[in-house]
Amino acid sequence: MQVTPLIWIITLAVTVAFFVYEFFAHVRRPHEPTMGESARWSAFYIALALLFGVGIGVVAGWTYGGEYFAGYLTEKALSIDNLFVFLIVMTGFAVPRMYQQKVLMIGIVIALIMRGAFIAVGAALIENLSWIFYVFGALLLFIAWRQAFGSHDSNPADGRFMRLVRRMLPVSDEYAGDRLTVRKDGRRFVTPMFLTIVAIGFIDLIFAVDSIPAIYGLTEEAYIVFTANAFALMGLRQLFFLIGGALQRLVYLAQGLAVILAFIGVKLVLHALHVNELPFVNGGRHVEWAPEIPIWFSLLFIAATIAVATVASLVKSRRAEAVATRTDARP
Repeated sequence: MQVTPLIWIITLAVTVAFFVYEFFAHVRRPHEPTMGESARWSAFYIALALLFGVGIGVVAGWTYGGEYFAGYLTEKALSIDNLFVFLIVMTGFAVPRMYQQKVLMIGIVIALIMRGAFIAVGAALIENLSWIFYVFGALLLFIAWRQAFGSHDSNPADGRFMRLVRRMLPVSDEYAGDRLTVRKDGRRFVTPMFLTIVAIGFIDLIFAVDSIPAIYGLTEEAYIVFTANAFALMGLRQLFFLIGGALQRLVYLAQGLAVILAFIGVKLVLHALHVNELPFVNGGRHVEWAPEIPIWFSLLFIAATIAVATVASLVKSRRAEAVATRTDARP
């Protein structure tokens, strides 16, 4: 896939323009978005992402188009999981609803910057170290195991990293609007808003480590990796207010993501067997018995896994609500 420097510049400029518009049109004035506003903008960004994928398919070929859609679905699912952690953080710091979208906006921008840096590093590693696919594959398999069996109930607001930050900085116990610092008795304090953004930035770093190897398991094109991530993050703020409490109902999202990450991890290892010559296997030739997984199968597998996890989550949540309702109705 040939991507000229001009296309990169235009893509980066348009991406920045969207986030600047978001800030001045919606975030600069503190308010809680309405359901209608959130629904319209969420639909707009999803439609824009799908239209961009069709454009890639038409211009560059549907192999690249399929890679983009598989990457976009994976990154969108990971971003929704990211939103769940953001919700835990903002609940832990008791962020007022009218200021939550500013926190989300800053967190999303930090996520895009960190992912951009990891994308550049990943592209350089893939270009120069073909065995890096083994490392990415092993990392994804470990992350999948942690995602499936790790604890998801801990509050990042009370984690060791945030306790260290509190010891290092003077912290005010009260919010001062949406300000990050406040002066009291001639001394400068950071507000809970500042701590919230620091916590979300730290979480963004962890999620970048998860998401970038995952999408590089679906495509080696840095341009597709970046645009899939950018579109997955666009509209995430509105999606947070749109689905709101539904985040709590996605009880099987972590397990669904674990299946996807494990699948991509296996795909990476199989791909590594093709691009690396193993002197102790098959006389140093490529390992033909390790088949490459086609992108159309990856796309279907990812879409089906997300659909099954979502439907199973909603079914279980409704059953749990029905049981709770019957219990409360008993005398």
